[in-house]
Amino acid sequence: MLNILKQRHDNVQTVLAGCRRQLLNASGPTYTGVSQTAQRNLPVRTFAAVRTLKKDKKEEPEKEEKKEKRVIDDSNRHKPYGKTAWAPVDDVYIIRHYPRTVYDVSDTIDMLKNFQVLDFTPRSQPVYIDLKLDMKLEKKRRVDPFVSTVHLPYPIKTQMNKVLVFTEDANQAKVAQESGAMFVGGAELIQPILDDEISADFYIAVPDMLPKILPLKNKLRKKFPKNKRGSVGTNIPKMLDLFKTGHEYMVESDCYVRTQIAMLDMPKEHIFSNLQTVLIDVCSHRPADMGPFIERAIIASHTSEALWFKSGDVLPKPAEKKQEE
Repeated sequence: MLNILKQRHDNVQTVLAGCRRQLLNASGPTYTGVSQTAQRNLPVRTFAAVRTLKKDKKEEPEKEEKKEKRVIDDSNRHKPYGKTAWAPVDDVYIIRHYPRTVYDVSDTIDMLKNFQVLDFTPRSQPVYIDLKLDMKLEKKRRVDPFVSTVHLPYPIKTQMNKVLVFTEDANQAKVAQESGAMFVGGAELIQPILDDEISADFYIAVPDMLPKILPLKNKLRKKFPKNKRGSVGTNIPKMLDLFKTGHEYMVESDCYVRTQIAMLDMPKEHIFSNLQTVLIDVCSHRPADMGPFIERAIIASHTSEALWFKSGDVLPKPAEKKQEE
């Protein structure tokens, strides 16, 4: 029994020794000539880092060309592009399905008066216009927003505007008072104006007074006398005649003119005449050869809906201008 166990023990050791040799042979060649005292930590050789190549600059994406606005000619179409028909058949319809109606000026005034009767609204209510202007000029230039005063043929206000005249000349002061100026004076009026003791609707001045009244520039702002507005000059009676009964309007938000032109209870001819006067004065601020200055024109009373009208019908035709000249 002991012999059998001893024989098995020898066989196991033989097998283990064979496995150990196979593992050593698989791991690589053995070096028998190396001294046991050899340096175990071999020096590591360092190499210079490879210089990284600069990445090519990202190619800038080509700027997309602005697509020109597509203009669709509806002149020969049986219906407008994207709309249901040229005009609605029924009295009740969805507005966006049909092109907006642009009326003649004469028709819009009649409609405003009819709206007042049907709605039982006051007859004495203001009439307003809302104009959108094309402020473009040649070579990317634009018309600067402006303020203008126009003499309406049929005034809206029943009372005259208060006008203050800046002058230190005794003769000019006398002429200003005789012409209807509310206040006349020189530098002594600056402090009362700053203290709100004196106020006026319009301020005019002779050229010599402009450097002296500069402290009022922030106080008066748009009312400060300027050559462009016609509030600086030596012809005091003419300026007073304009500003005492003049109607002032201005360009808002870069291209819009919103102003009152009449009262609804005025005769139709008076409303038309006031409207024509304002439109002609507006168009005088841009050369006529640049094309139409008014892109869109709306008229409405205080309680009515807005009506689009044809501004070109109000303005004088080029042939009429030549005859006048």
